[in-house]
Amino acid sequence: MRMIENIVVHCTATQPDATIESIKNYWKKSLGWDNPGYHYIIKRNGDIVRLFPEEKPSNGVKGHNQSAIHISYIGGIDKNGKPSDNRTDAQKHSMFNKLVALSEKYPHARILGHRDLSPDKNGDGIIEPSEWVKHCPNFDVKEWLRNYTADLHQAA
Repeated sequence: MRMIENIVVHCTATQPDATIESIKNYWKKSLGWDNPGYHYIIKRNGDIVRLFPEEKPSNGVKGHNQSAIHISYIGGIDKNGKPSDNRTDAQKHSMFNKLVALSEKYPHARILGHRDLSPDKNGDGIIEPSEWVKHCPNFDVKEWLRNYTADLHQAA
């Protein structure tokens, strides 16, 4: 069994209407990957689809895949191609529940965003926006987890 140190949250960096098949096709044909970028992907309606077994490393963050589980929401860019946290309430709800379940399964793992694994170029111990390799997942994962409150009036 792999030692999981990080549970990494991603966006697909696609328009919100992208399909899982189109994302997988991009990985295979454009990037030449045999393995997907994420273990789990969250559709707009909140459905979570397992793309790859947790026991195997996926291609989520170069240099960190051996010890990470990767989860992504479909979306992350606006109609102009700019980074945008455009998660639906259903995606947020499903993401929160999946992160709780994964943190229970891997209690020593850190939950963070893809951008939080960028190199600390100035060595101050803080990954600042100017140091991000990518904006992904386009929100502060730790802050969101601290403040998330489920809307119990919505069916999930």
